[in-house]
Amino acid sequence: MSGQALKDKVVVVIGGTSGLGLSGTIACFEAGAKVVTLGRDQDQVAKTQEILGENGFAFAADATDPETPTRAVQEAIRRFGKLDALYHVAGGSGRRFGDGPLHEVTDLGIEKTIELNLNPVIRSNRAAVQAFRAQGTGGTILNMGSVLGHSPSKTYFSTAVYAATKAAVEGFTLSCSAYYAKEDIRFNVICPALVLTDMATRAAEDENILKFIKTKQPLDGGRPSLPDDLNQAVIFLLSSDSKLVTGQVLNVDGGWCVSEGQIS
Repeated sequence: MSGQALKDKVVVVIGGTSGLGLSGTIACFEAGAKVVTLGRDQDQVAKTQEILGENGFAFAADATDPETPTRAVQEAIRRFGKLDALYHVAGGSGRRFGDGPLHEVTDLGIEKTIELNLNPVIRSNRAAVQAFRAQGTGGTILNMGSVLGHSPSKTYFSTAVYAATKAAVEGFTLSCSAYYAKEDIRFNVICPALVLTDMATRAAEDENILKFIKTKQPLDGGRPSLPDDLNQAVIFLLSSDSKLVTGQVLNVDGGWCVSEGQIS
């Protein structure tokens, strides 16, 4: 894979001004792409715009707003003439709304967790596919999943609705990959385990969880992942280097899915 694997590509990153999204945005930019991205925090948006300069556009918006994905795609086309790829990162834990083990899940927890993690993915993917078809080109879409969508962990990471949404993202992505393959529109999912972002603050401050992660994510010394750990896989799946790859769920998880993990 070349150092400029996304040269002359236009990429939209949904939720690309903080955490995993910002790391992906910078990686796309450094790989030669022109990037349109968005986030809710004005200061983070401003910092991202400063990084991107003339080769990108960052704006403040909420990914759960039904109009946001269409605006992002339209901005990419208006500013840079086309759309080549979409990377959907935005999402979050519904724990604060009442997600958790099923017997504790609240109606608000169900509603908000789906609103954060599933509905925006469907809308952003729809907007991208509509743009690809209008252009008469192929394109590629990468959605953010989670190992919890197919490899649960009951003691420390039991959020039933979040897991359901991430499993749904996988099913949705695979369904779309089958339907649109004949049009050279590719869909894939990338699935991290515990990554040190703002969303992971609860886990990162819990010594018992960190001890568990040392055995559950044993690669590279048994550490939580960092946002940058995903970047090479992201660039590969967004670039033409992966032109024969679609309908795949890639775990970048430090060994989570193949390790038992020890509860202290």
